[in-house]
Amino acid sequence: MSNRLAAEKSPYLLQHKDNPVNWWPWSDAAFAEARTRDLPVLLSIGYATCHWCHVMERESFENADVARLMNETFVNIKVDREERPDIDAVYMAVCQMLTGSGGWPLTIMMTSDAAPFFAGTYIPRESRYGRIGMLELVPRVHNLWRSSRDRLLADAEAVTQALKRNTQADLREGKLNTATLDGAYEALYRRFDATHGGFGAAPKFPSPSGLRLLLRYWRRTGNPESLRMVERTLEAMCSGGIYDHVGFGFHRYSTDREWKVPHFEKMLYDQALLALTYTEGYQATGKALYRDVVHEVITYVMRDLADPGGAFYAAEDADSEGQEGKFYVWRETELTDILSVSDFELVRNVYNTAPDGNFHDEATRCKTGENILYRSLGAPTDADLSSRLDTIRAHLFAARSRRIRPLLDDKVLTDWNGLIIVALARAGSVFERPEWIAAAVRTAQFLQVHLQTDDGSLLHRWRDGEAAINGFLDDYAYFIWGLLELYGATFNARHLRLALRISRICIEEFREPGQGAFFLTPTSGEKLLLRPSQVFDSATPSGNAVMMMNLLRLGRLTSDPELESAGHAIAAHYARGLTLSPDGFAAMLSALDYGLGPAMEVVIAGDLERGDTRNMVQAIQRTYNPNAVLMLCSKDSAQELAQFAPDILQYRCIDKKATAYVCQNFQCQAPTQDVQEILAQIARLYTDRPTE
Repeated sequence: MSNRLAAEKSPYLLQHKDNPVNWWPWSDAAFAEARTRDLPVLLSIGYATCHWCHVMERESFENADVARLMNETFVNIKVDREERPDIDAVYMAVCQMLTGSGGWPLTIMMTSDAAPFFAGTYIPRESRYGRIGMLELVPRVHNLWRSSRDRLLADAEAVTQALKRNTQADLREGKLNTATLDGAYEALYRRFDATHGGFGAAPKFPSPSGLRLLLRYWRRTGNPESLRMVERTLEAMCSGGIYDHVGFGFHRYSTDREWKVPHFEKMLYDQALLALTYTEGYQATGKALYRDVVHEVITYVMRDLADPGGAFYAAEDADSEGQEGKFYVWRETELTDILSVSDFELVRNVYNTAPDGNFHDEATRCKTGENILYRSLGAPTDADLSSRLDTIRAHLFAARSRRIRPLLDDKVLTDWNGLIIVALARAGSVFERPEWIAAAVRTAQFLQVHLQTDDGSLLHRWRDGEAAINGFLDDYAYFIWGLLELYGATFNARHLRLALRISRICIEEFREPGQGAFFLTPTSGEKLLLRPSQVFDSATPSGNAVMMMNLLRLGRLTSDPELESAGHAIAAHYARGLTLSPDGFAAMLSALDYGLGPAMEVVIAGDLERGDTRNMVQAIQRTYNPNAVLMLCSKDSAQELAQFAPDILQYRCIDKKATAYVCQNFQCQAPTQDVQEILAQIARLYTDRPTE
C-alpha cells in the first residue's frame, strides 16, 4: 500500500510513495507523531533526477528489512530539495559542518524538535570498506536512543549551536576595490586546468558564474589569459561527453577532469546558465562554435522541457530502465546497424568510440562495452564535415528516440524559469531570434498567471495545475533578472515596471531592517532550526549576488540612488568573504565589477520599427558590454517609462533620426547617430576610467 507521499505533487516524493518505509512529507504532523511515539526523526533529502538517490532507494528504502528497522526506530520524512531549498540549506550546512562534504541523497537523524545529531549522504544497505550501512547504523541509533539518549540530545544541542555560530559569522569587514577583482582572478587562475579547461580536478562542474566573471575581468583589464581560460573551458565542455552531441544540452557534471564521462541528468538551470555563458562568449569573440552551441541548447530546452502553457520543466533523469546513462550511450554494433560503413567510420574517428566501449560505470569503474560520444579537444572541422556530421547526428537522434526515455521531472519552478527567461531573452537579442524572445515572454506570462499572487508575491512550484510553497529569494531574484533581460530584448516598459514591483516586495520580505544581505526565506515563511541565508554560489548563482546586480541595474535604469545603495549594501555585508573566498562569490564579484564601474546607460531615442533604430540596438546587443544598460525612448514608450524613470523624457531624436546618448554618472557624451561612434564612446568609458 502507498504511504503518505501518495498525496504529494513532487515527482521525487511520488517516486517513494510505494516504499515499505512509512514516509511522511515534511509537516508539523510528522514531528508531532515523533513526539507522541517518543522517536527521533530520519530526514532524507534528494531530488527526482538524482542517480545516487535512486541507488539508495533500491538498496534500502525498497528493502523490507531496512524499512522495518527504519519504521521501528524513526518517524521518516522525505523532502524534495528542489521544492524546499530552505530545508535543504539548513541540513546541508549541518552535513558539511560535521563531515566536511555534502551531496544527495542527504541523510539526517534528529530529534523531534528538528535538532540534528547525525548527518551523512548516501548510505549503503550493508557496511563495507569501513563505511557503515543502514542495517548496522539504524539498530545502533535505536539502542543509543533507548540507552544513551542524553548523549544524543547533547550532541544535537552542540550541533545546533555550532551551526548557528557558523551561519552567523560576520563577513562585513573588508575593503572592496579593483584589487578584490584581481584577487578573484588569481584564485581562479590557480585552480584552472590549463590542459582540459575548467577548474580543479574530478569531478568537474561547468562553473558558469566563474566563467562569466573571467569574461568581465577580461573586458575590464584586457588580460588575454582571462579570456583564454574562458575559451578553453567553453570549447572543452562542448567537445566532451558532458555535452549531448545527439540530442543537445548539457549533462550535470563530468566525473573525470577531461569532461568525457558525465553524470547524465540534465537540469534546466544548467541549460539556462550555460546558454547565457556561451552567448556572452560569442559576444566577446564572435566565434561561430559558441553560437551553434547556444542554438542547440535552446533547441533541446524548447523541444524536451517545454510545458504547453509556456513554462519549462525542471530536469531529466540520469537513469532509464534502472541504469545510469542507458538512454545516451551506444554500442558499436548499434551504430553499424544504423549507419553506413563510411558514416560509422567517421563517427568512430570523430566521436572516439571503441569496440569494447569507452564508458566506465561510475560505481564500479569498469567498462560497460558502451560508448559516450565525445570529440577530442581542438579537433579540426570544416563546413563539409560539419554538414555531414549534422546528417549523421539526425539519424542517431531518430534511432535514440525509440528508446525508453529517462524520467521527466515535470514540475515548474519559478527560479529556474527565471533563469531560462534570462537565457532566451539575451540569446534572442544577440542572435536576432525573435521566436526565442517570444518564448521568454510566454514564460514570464506563465509565472505571472500561475505563480504570482494578487498581492504581487511569488510562489515557488507549479505542477499538475497546482501552485504551492511561498517563494524563496532565488524565485524573486532570478525572475527579476529575467524581467530586466526581457526589457532589454523588447523595450516593453511593463517588464521593467514588474521588476520594480517584485524588487520592492523582495526588499520588504527578505531583508531585515539594517541588514545589507537577504535571507533565503521571507519574514512570513516557516520557522526552521535557523533562518538560512545563501552566501556562496552553488550550481546556480547566489540569490544575494543576483539581487545585488538587479538592484544596481534597476538603480541605473530608473536613476534611483536608493536602489543602488541597497545593491551596494549586499557586497558590503559580505566584504571579507569576497576577499578571502573569491571563487565562492563569483556571481557577487561580477556584480561588484558592475558596481565599481565604469557602468553606463545607453539611451536610444527612436522608433524600433525604423531601420536606423534597429541597427543601433542590434549593434549594441551584439557586442560584449556587460556594464552597459540599454533603454529605448520612443514616442510610444516615453510617457510610460517616465512614471518610474523620469529622466527618460530629456532624450530626443535629432532631425527625426535615431539618436544615441551614452551616459555615465549622470553625464552624457555628445549625442550621435553613427553606430560606430556609439560603440567607440562605450569603449572609451572602459579604457578612460580613473586608476585607483
